[in-house]
Order: sequence, then structure tokens, then C-alpha cells
Amino acid sequence: IHFALTSEDINSMAYGLMLTEVKEHNILTNLEDLLTVINRLAKDNADLPMLARTHGQPASPTTFGKEFKVFAVRLERQVAQLKAHKFLVKLGGATGNFNAHVVAYPKIDWEKFAKDFAKSLNLEINPYTTQIESHDTLAEFFDIMRRINTILIGFDQDMWRYISDGWLGQKAKEGEVGSSTMPHKINPIKFENSEGNLGIANALFTHFSQKLPISRLQRDLSDSTVQRSIGTAIAHSIIAYKYTVEGLKRVAVNSEKVTEALLAHPEVLAEAIQTILRREGVAMPYEQLKALTRGKEIIMADLTKFIDGLDISASIKTELKKLTPQNYIGLAKKLAS
Repeated sequence: IHFALTSEDINSMAYGLMLTEVKEHNILTNLEDLLTVINRLAKDNADLPMLARTHGQPASPTTFGKEFKVFAVRLERQVAQLKAHKFLVKLGGATGNFNAHVVAYPKIDWEKFAKDFAKSLNLEINPYTTQIESHDTLAEFFDIMRRINTILIGFDQDMWRYISDGWLGQKAKEGEVGSSTMPHKINPIKFENSEGNLGIANALFTHFSQKLPISRLQRDLSDSTVQRSIGTAIAHSIIAYKYTVEGLKRVAVNSEKVTEALLAHPEVLAEAIQTILRREGVAMPYEQLKALTRGKEIIMADLTKFIDGLDISASIKTELKKLTPQNYIGLAKKLAS
């Protein structure tokens, strides 16, 4: 059929084959390596109680493992979509109607031929094209990649914060310069470099998704020059995935620091106490706990004194006094496992 093929038919097939190969052997391989490390950290720290923060403020406790698991599950969903994604390609000639094919060999079922040929290459034929394939499945691919990268930007930033707080410690590397002037430092450069590369990749992916599905009439050439940068965006993404993996392999959870931070905020039990009091029909429990804790530094003894002053049964007081920041974690351990 070479006599009837246009350069755009060939380009469509070539891009489909190339991106399928890169997706399966480069992108997915590195993402699966990353997921393996994140899931291991989730499992290893499933039962380590940790202070949560909403709006940056102390909030109801979680576990370190559960916070890793949140990112793992988010990534796994996008990776599943990436695995299932297939690129549409064209084989329909100059304006997508099989004109030259049919005039030369009118007895051949060209639609079936095109479909079977694409399937043999693990691609799917787009039966409705102009001179170019419409690039919608390219945009779908870029959008999946952008979502993966956006999730990882959030992950890198959280890791950076945990390192800054001392909740994650970094292993020193022999011969590595920590800082040009401050010898004591181990900068979280792997996560920072990952974040930077992900940002560049996403800027390109966004433009690709917005630009490539648009073409004037049966075609214009503005897609061609844009497509030349696809490899650049993918390369930045793969570099970022490798950096994040390297960063994670150098960190260790500092359970003492994590526990210290949690125990410094017994006020996070206010939610638990007021919820039990609501269950028991106590009047205005939220307001009472708000007056005791909001904007104030308290210790466990303050909560004990508050509980002792309540007009409730001894058994409910005992139930309330059993609460600690370390055991008020709901199903976090199970969710992380």
C-alpha cells in the first residue's frame, strides 16, 4: 500500500509506535519503580501515628504510612489509565477517505485492512480523519501524564516539608557537597530537582493538549513543529521520576520526631471528645471544647481536668480519658496496609 500512503499516514503510525514503546518501556517502568518505593514506605509506617495538618494547622492524627498510601493510590489510578491508553492512527491517505487506495484496488476492503494492520502493531485505527489524525488520543496521553506529574509535584513538596520538619531524615552521601558554605546541610535536592522537571514537562504537556487537537480545515502544519518537543516533555518526566525514587531511597522516617510533634498537640483530641459528648447528648460540646482549646496551648492534664468537670457518667469519663493523640487514628493503619 506504500503507493497510496501520505507522509502523515507514516508519521501517524511512527508516532503511535514510538510513544507506545516509550510508554511501556520507559515511562511505566520508572513509575512502577516509584510506586514500589512509596508502597513500601506506606506499609513500613502504617502504624506510626502522626500529626496531620489541615490548612497547615494541627489536625486529627493520621499515620505516616497512610499519608504515603494516599499518594500511591492516586498514582496507581492514573498509571492504570496510562496502561490502558492506546493511540489512534490513520491510514486513509491525503484527506482520510482512502481515495488513492480505492481507485487503484477497488475490491479490497480498505477499512478492514487498515483496522487489522493497526491492530497488528498494538494500535487502533481512527476511521474518521482528514489529512492528519486528529491527535485527540495524543492529548489524552498528555493529560494523563500531566495528572501523574501534578500528583508527584504535591508529593515532592510534602516530602520537602517533612524533611524540613525533621520528620524525615536524609542519609549523607560520601563526597557529596551539602552546601557551598554550610557543611552541615543535606539539602533535599532530589525532590527539588524532580519538582522542577515536572513543572517543565507539565508546561509542555499543557500546550500539546491545547494545540494539537486543533487544525485548520483538512490540515495545517502548526502541529508538526510542536510534535518535535514531545520527547523533551517525556524526558523531563522520566528524569523527575528517577530523582524522586533516589530521594526516597535516601530518607528514613524519624519516628521520635514524628511522635514528639504529635504529643505536643493534645488539642487534636478536641474533635474526639466533643463527638463522644454529642453522642451522649451533652449540651454544646463543640462550644465547650472550642473555649478550652482554640488558639491555646494545652497539655493532657488540661483535658483530664475538663473531663472531670463534666456532668457525665464515670464510664464515659473513663472512655474519654483513654483517648490519646497516638490512639486517635481511626482506620489509618488499616488503610495504609
